[in-house]
Amino acid sequence: MPGDRPGNATPPAPPPTAPQTGGGPPASTGPQPYAPNSAAPPGAGGLDFANSDIAFSGTHMVMGNFHGFNAYDIESAKSPRLLASIVCPGGQGDVSIYGNLLFMSVEQTRGRVDCGTQGVVEVASKDRFRGVRIFDITDIRNPKQVAAVQTCRGSHTHTLVPKDKQTLYVYGSGTGNVRSGEELVDCSGGDPKENANTALFSIDVIEVPLGAPEKARVVNRPRIFADEKTGNIAGLWTGGDHGPGTQRTSTTNQCHDITVYPAVGLAAGACSGNGILLDISDPANPKRLDAVSDKNFAYWHSASFNNDGTKVIFTDEWGGGTRPRCRATDPLNWGADAIFDIVDRKLQFAGYYKMPAPQSDQENCVAHNGSLIPVPGRDIMVQAWYQGGLSVFDFTDSAHPVEIAFFDRGPLDAKQLITGGYWSTYWYNGNIYGAEIARGLDVFRLKTSEYLSANELAAAVLVQATSFNAQQQARITWPSDSVVARAYIDQLNRTKGISTARAGAVTSALERADRVKNTRSREAETSLDELTSLSAQVDADARTASGRDAVRLHALAATLTARAARFHAGA
Repeated sequence: MPGDRPGNATPPAPPPTAPQTGGGPPASTGPQPYAPNSAAPPGAGGLDFANSDIAFSGTHMVMGNFHGFNAYDIESAKSPRLLASIVCPGGQGDVSIYGNLLFMSVEQTRGRVDCGTQGVVEVASKDRFRGVRIFDITDIRNPKQVAAVQTCRGSHTHTLVPKDKQTLYVYGSGTGNVRSGEELVDCSGGDPKENANTALFSIDVIEVPLGAPEKARVVNRPRIFADEKTGNIAGLWTGGDHGPGTQRTSTTNQCHDITVYPAVGLAAGACSGNGILLDISDPANPKRLDAVSDKNFAYWHSASFNNDGTKVIFTDEWGGGTRPRCRATDPLNWGADAIFDIVDRKLQFAGYYKMPAPQSDQENCVAHNGSLIPVPGRDIMVQAWYQGGLSVFDFTDSAHPVEIAFFDRGPLDAKQLITGGYWSTYWYNGNIYGAEIARGLDVFRLKTSEYLSANELAAAVLVQATSFNAQQQARITWPSDSVVARAYIDQLNRTKGISTARAGAVTSALERADRVKNTRSREAETSLDELTSLSAQVDADARTASGRDAVRLHALAATLTARAARFHAGA
């Protein structure tokens, strides 16, 4: 969703008592279990109890909302259990988990350091909180706020960037107005031509000592939008449209989302009027590698890499998430995804994707948050489209993405538009979890179809993560299991990329290998030799193939080799 933009005044000078841009223990009682309060606090609005983003750790899931967060036990996906419902207002409540720490974004001016529900009346107040909260969730039923890191624009979203076992960095993306220097030291806004220290045109880098998270503090505000040649910090999109019949886009002085992929040393930022690619090899000092714009984008909202780190999907939140933007009359390249290939660390446009089913005037709908589904050999994503439901699509061919599954329950109300639908839909350990803005939590299982085989789905379910944060991508790896090899065979059969004889020989060899009970037996030795021989033959096939077929054949050969190695290891 777009940021909260309160019209607060900006007094001229900070007094000596203004708080610093750092963490430290909260000033008072902290989050409280939910208790209804009929008195609406200052700044209250229609989304104050809306569900927002979700994060996972082990068998726990935390769903943020504009009034706090809920924690669930999801050991049984069919019967999630609510463990805690914590009140700590401030919007939008995006959450991430790292070890025993929970991070939550706070941007609205009603947020308080003490998590109180009474809001803040004063224009400048030491009680106001806008930034990133840190909770200790060692006892997830009783979270304890251990730090509250104040930032100049608050935090609409945030991104965790691990450095080592001692230090975690957090990229804070604020989209609200700049608070006054009277309320927080070193905060000021304005045009960079008149104020070189403006808090606009930057992100916040927060350093979190993992052994002492209460000492978390802002250590950098990198100017990632600067013009490399002139040094102008407002160096990207200056605002406006791209000509007749194009979208109007705001000035790039903020990022809405930044997704990091530490395994490849890259981050992708969806930043108002631009999509950007960052080098995060030095996580405290991210450097921009490339930036792109698009005449069909109204607001660059979020970003996701494919597992190879060779593609980025950027989303456009045309209409801010509260308007119907998936009607039959709406362009298929507005409010959609733009898919870019990464070539020599530069972004090259490949194609668009938008959910294909037209929605009604009563359904807010536009591209929103999603994640990869770990099917080996393919790039598949599940994505939320608010009341458009969820769409699962294959973007292995960047220029020709195609929907392969969906869920759409229809509008909340048949006669009027009531904001609702899926904020996020994420795959986690065999299930898809959907944060429904108005209703709560939905859990889905994918079904097999002509577009997704049983082997492909089984291979995806084999991938078991210990945690998941949408803006912190981890590389997906698959075990040396026969079903992974069968998934590659299904894909190669689908594209006619393998001969019938070779596919049959590999399938038969895998069946025989799976029947072996004693890894030291003659049967095991025979299977080892057979799989090793077939691996070499498939690898030779790959060298005469091209494109995706060659990639899958190489992957199949590697899987056969790894499967054979299990006999050596006695597995």
